[in-house]
Amino acid sequence: MKPALLVLNHLEPAHLALVAEHYAVRYAPTAAERAAEVATHGKTFRAVLTLGSIGLTAAEIDAMPALELVCAMGAGYENIDIARCRARGIAVGNGAGTNDSCVADQAMALLLATVRRVPSLDRATRDGIWRTALPLPPHLSGKRMGIIGLGTIGRRIAQRGLGFDLEIGYHNRRARTDVPFQYFDSLMSLAQWADYLIVATPGGPETRHMVGTPVLRALGPAGFLVNIARGSVVNTAALAAALRAGELGGAGLDVYESEPAPPVELFDCPNVVLTPHMGGWSPEAVFASVSQFIENARRHFAGEPLVAPVA
Repeated sequence: MKPALLVLNHLEPAHLALVAEHYAVRYAPTAAERAAEVATHGKTFRAVLTLGSIGLTAAEIDAMPALELVCAMGAGYENIDIARCRARGIAVGNGAGTNDSCVADQAMALLLATVRRVPSLDRATRDGIWRTALPLPPHLSGKRMGIIGLGTIGRRIAQRGLGFDLEIGYHNRRARTDVPFQYFDSLMSLAQWADYLIVATPGGPETRHMVGTPVLRALGPAGFLVNIARGSVVNTAALAAALRAGELGGAGLDVYESEPAPPVELFDCPNVVLTPHMGGWSPEAVFASVSQFIENARRHFAGEPLVAPVA
């Protein structure tokens, strides 16, 4: 008999069918479906597939006495109650490494679009406005890129930045010994140094509103912010105020505090580029994430170590 699996995140039909080859799947991508499945079939589930942004609560874990494995599709797992999983002896895995390149590509796309003002130039072109009537956007290359969080994704962003002749600096909890980039022991000092500030740090209480008014003012009116990490890291109200006051040159966001609802307070701000948390989503990345979940789960039920263990 196939182990019962609860899938809480959206999956394309083909990917859902692939997972269903191995598991007895109950699919609950909406809040109402999720609550109903946990209440009705909670006692049967041995595994849960979710996302870091939607997580799995302690109450839901408690409603699943047979639960053995929780996996996040992507690298993030901030809203999975890890402490409760550890207390229950539940294995936790994630999709680390499956979408790193895709997210790094999105970061550079947002940076280019924002610095070079691609969306507004597209609109101007469609309105028949020629270049002589428009302000000149700065070029991207030869500047300083500061990265908050030089993990695997941060390093891939740095690699792409080098291709644009950017000088790379970063802020982590501690300096890395395996990279040649300049380390800054405070976020403020990194923001004062950088022309571009890329947020690539995990979400959660420790990083909530890490980027607020002081950091944005330190980045300055010629500076640009890109966030491909978690919306909670950036104070949206502070960002809107900085953009309206001309204290920041522009921002490109793939994530925001209100998601999945759009960040309406940014809609009338100058030079903002928004995408709907698509950074880690491509056909290649999603297939790799689904495949890694299947392998994580196969290993768990075979008594083998997970490919990408979290706890």
